[in-house]
Order: sequence, then structure tokens, then C-alpha cells
Amino acid sequence: MLVKQFMMGGDRNFGYLVADEESRKAMVIDPSYTPEQIIEYAKQHNYIIQYVLNTHDHHDHSNGNAEMERATGIPALTYGDIDKSSGNKIDDNAVIQLGEISIRIIHTPGHTLDSICILAGDALFTGDTLFVGKVGGTGLGDDARMEYESLHNKLMMLPDETRVFPGHDVGVAPESTIGHERRTNPFLLQPDYESFLHLKKTWLEYKKIHGID
Repeated sequence: MLVKQFMMGGDRNFGYLVADEESRKAMVIDPSYTPEQIIEYAKQHNYIIQYVLNTHDHHDHSNGNAEMERATGIPALTYGDIDKSSGNKIDDNAVIQLGEISIRIIHTPGHTLDSICILAGDALFTGDTLFVGKVGGTGLGDDARMEYESLHNKLMMLPDETRVFPGHDVGVAPESTIGHERRTNPFLLQPDYESFLHLKKTWLEYKKIHGID
């Protein structure tokens, strides 16, 4: 399985190409700003784009959808959409087949109600749910509670070796693993929801104290 990470522009947005190297079938995640670089890479390496997925519907993750569809004929899918080629709904635990790779959708509301993470083999594409050393932005109400539950009840249930590919290059590294985040991410080290919420409230102060960008 190939995972290719692209710096797309915007607020250090990442886009991704995931491909089954046997069948040459590929999936694009979060095309934005400069989708032509993903299109050109796929063309140069003879990958056939079969799916385009958005981790959530925010403009900075989806503004390349129209260009991607124009170039490939493939419409982008977001949580709740139905894939016309298979009839599958992009829903929690839905599975999309990409050649020999089974792609699992994990609904992770919090940053947005439609946020999903995408698990392809040992690679987890976390959008704005989980960054390297940080978590996605929320308010301080139900959305923060939902994010906490998504992180702990879904993502932290995955094996330590699962690779983490976030939606922005805003952490200490462009990628990580679930195990590393479990051991080092200050939000995931909080003992309970109240402590998690307190860290969200005091994050700017915490960053200054600990020298975090």
C-alpha cells in the first residue's frame, strides 16, 4: 500500500493519495487548494483514482473537490453521502474496497458533526480530529465532549502501531502513531473529561509554559 502525503497550501493543509500498488486503484483524501499536484502524481505513476473522500466539510479540506471531479469524474464523498458506484453509505464502520485494501470509515464527531477518520490498512487519516501532539479545535460544550469520546472510544481503541496522518501540519511532526500519541499527547494524557476540557480552556497558557508552537 502506498501512502503519499502532499502539502496542499492554506493553513498547512495536508492532502493524501492512498493506493493499492497491485491494482493501481487509488483514493484521494482532502483535496484542497492545489489538487492538481495529486492528479499529476497519480497520472505519472499510473494510479487510477476511484474515490475522493473529505474528512469533514470545512472549506479548507474540500475546496479542491470540483477540480478533482473535473479531472477524474469522481465526486467527493463526505459523511452521510452514498457512493454511487457501490451503493455504500459513508457511515460509521462502513467499508470501501480499494483493490485489496479495505478502507474503514470511523465517525469521529467533535471538530464537526460530520468528522470522520479513515483507516486504510495500518494508516489512519485523522483530519482535524487528532493532530500530532494536539487535537482538533472545538468549542467548550457538547462538541468538546463528543471529541473526547471520539478520541478515547474510537481512535484510542486502535493498535499502537497504527500510523497517524493528520489534516494539517500543525504538530511537532507531519505524522505519528496511535501509540506515540497515547503516550505523549497532552490531551490524551488527561485522566478524565473535566481535565481534558480544562486543558482546552487553558491551551494557550499551556503552550507558552511548555514551548509548544
